[in-house]
Amino acid sequence: MRTATIERKTRETEIAVSLDLDGTGEGDIDTGIGFLDHMLESFSRHSMIDLKVRATGDLHVDFHHTTEDTGIVIGQAVKKALDDFSGITRFGSALIPMDETLTRVAIDVSNRPYLIWKVAFPTPKLGEMDTELFKEWFQAFAQNAGICLHVETLYGLNSHHIVESAFKGLARALRQAVSPDERLDGQAASTKGTLSDD
Repeated sequence: MRTATIERKTRETEIAVSLDLDGTGEGDIDTGIGFLDHMLESFSRHSMIDLKVRATGDLHVDFHHTTEDTGIVIGQAVKKALDDFSGITRFGSALIPMDETLTRVAIDVSNRPYLIWKVAFPTPKLGEMDTELFKEWFQAFAQNAGICLHVETLYGLNSHHIVESAFKGLARALRQAVSPDERLDGQAASTKGTLSDD
């Protein structure tokens, strides 16, 4: 069973995440940030990962801590569910159109985290949420999941479409990359023989 539950509590946020990598895309999300909930529900649906998130944070300050810390904990849960990364396809990519927007996402589930973020938003906010916070979420997720993640908006005019295509692209690429490859016979997809840092 490729499942994990992670809880994290700081003076700024309290977050609990449960997920199943081999689920049916059921999302049960409550972060206190409506737009982030929408993105995480989309991520769950398109990755086919069952994802439950409960987050409370210092939203009276701003949305930064809750957004970033949610990325941290979801990333930690993905990494825990993957165990030693053995037997997975490892690489994944997606090209996601949303009306006038086209976004490309490529990932290497390698336990070597890195983020390339070539995404620009035409507006500083979506509702009450600062668009600059989406990079913080993707950075936190990649770092804590152990994923090399490249996200690039090839073109787009609408901030909602741009960020939603990024989350859907991550979901589809991750779904591909964490899928078991039977030909590996449980081994790591690496000439080193392991992707674990243990």
